[in-house]
Amino acid sequence: MMDLEKNDYGNVSYEYLEYGDFEEIKEEDYVQRETLHIISVVIYSLAFVLGIIGNGIVIWITAFKIKRTVKSVWLQNLAIADFVFVLFLPFSIDYVLRDFNWIFGLAMCKLNSFVCTMNMYASVLFLTVLSLDRYISIVHLSWNQRFRTVPRAWGVCVMIWIISSLLSSPALIFRETLQYQKKVVCFNNFHEDSDIIRLRHFSIVTLRTIVGFLLPFLTICVTALLLAIKMKQLGNVHFSGFSKMISAVIVVFFLCWAPFHTFSIMELTMHHSLFLGHVLSVGFPLATSLAFFNSCINPILYGLFNKNIRAIVKNSCISLTKNSLRELNHNLSATETVSLPPSCSPEEPSVLTTV
Repeated sequence: MMDLEKNDYGNVSYEYLEYGDFEEIKEEDYVQRETLHIISVVIYSLAFVLGIIGNGIVIWITAFKIKRTVKSVWLQNLAIADFVFVLFLPFSIDYVLRDFNWIFGLAMCKLNSFVCTMNMYASVLFLTVLSLDRYISIVHLSWNQRFRTVPRAWGVCVMIWIISSLLSSPALIFRETLQYQKKVVCFNNFHEDSDIIRLRHFSIVTLRTIVGFLLPFLTICVTALLLAIKMKQLGNVHFSGFSKMISAVIVVFFLCWAPFHTFSIMELTMHHSLFLGHVLSVGFPLATSLAFFNSCINPILYGLFNKNIRAIVKNSCISLTKNSLRELNHNLSATETVSLPPSCSPEEPSVLTTV
């Protein structure tokens, strides 16, 4: 009824396997599946640790350590999107470790997929805005001085979060849990009718590919081309550290997400080819892991290309180390003082020790 034997790749939740007769899986297929599980868990775990630390540091720096600017607003919201996403990665890790047995209930099934999809939309929209903002701030100086303000930047961020939430709402509508062969699966239940299933699946994949990848990619490419032409006309080919950093973040985002969207499109026709189905069963989980890993790469790029961020992190680490050592010395001194006999001061030896 739920058409579970058709691969459901539209969920970005690692359900690339067919939920058929697990006992009839060939030994080589089982080994392949277990290998993919291990690779995925390793990548997810690494992304979780690095993403929590890295994005947490970026949020802390942009919120408290540097002057609030339009650029810092974009970076802070991009880091928030990635930070919220990696917070939910343990659910995906547990799902894979349990061989796709979902134990967290229907509400978390919906929420986990919603957050994942929202992260994708929010990230690409913030990167698009960053690219447009860089172009406007360099080329249209008069408009930049009049309208490019921090309050307006926060207004744009609110709009992006609302749009990303609306685009991700199908996850809240279609995601369901179902008891199947002693396991609970979290999947997209588009409908009972196969034609409606195909239509809705096609619509969601098309929307996600166009709005979440192709249009932003086209916008960023056109903006970058126009900016390069303008700078060449002005005889200025020097790019600031911020421009290099944003360029690197954009390139890495599309390198990480391009395979996922490619496999999403291929998946729509997988039932017409057994070979294509096998390719997808191997490639899709790896592409999904690569897309997930993007959420922990951005903070690394910030540190590589922005010396101010490196300096803040370095000084904060030094300050934290000094404070920790100072506190440790204070505690040790207090302990030694307490251990002395009441009649003795720290400067004078006790009578017992001089006898």
